[in-house]
Amino acid sequence: MITALYILSGLLALVILLHLLGPKSYDVFRTVEIARPPSEVFNYLKYLKNMDDWSPWAKKDPNMKKEFTGIDGEVGAVSYWLGNKEVGEGEQEIKKIIGASRIESELRFLKPFKSTSDCYLDIKDNGTGNTTVKWGFSGSNKFPMTIMSLFKSMDNMVGPDFEEGMKSLKAKLES
Repeated sequence: MITALYILSGLLALVILLHLLGPKSYDVFRTVEIARPPSEVFNYLKYLKNMDDWSPWAKKDPNMKKEFTGIDGEVGAVSYWLGNKEVGEGEQEIKKIIGASRIESELRFLKPFKSTSDCYLDIKDNGTGNTTVKWGFSGSNKFPMTIMSLFKSMDNMVGPDFEEGMKSLKAKLES
């Protein structure tokens, strides 16, 4: 009985240590250069409905249920989704639009697990008439994600999806 108590205490101490050592935040992003003027790129990206044209998650579940509330392209607009196991359930709300250069949203994941992240799109003129777009999201790791992130980072988990999304966005806007 005492041996089991020592083992259980040791496991608990290990879990606590791993949680303390794990990263407490993440910021995953990718960039792409698009051969279009910044105003045209911004005017396309500000609409949540347009994400279905280039989002990697829309491709993972083409039968995903979608609902939109508010005025798309304006602060307060919300895109809700309910999809298969790969895309889960959640919503994205436009929180801030800064000029024609940045769109900030809040991602609220409901399934497969609850979490909230900040999402952003930065649109910049690169001086050649083309546009550089930076798409990313950031947030806090809570238990048990702090431990999981020691073995597989958020960048490794969703970075490839962001790369695919940036390639699709470029293809869409340059076609």
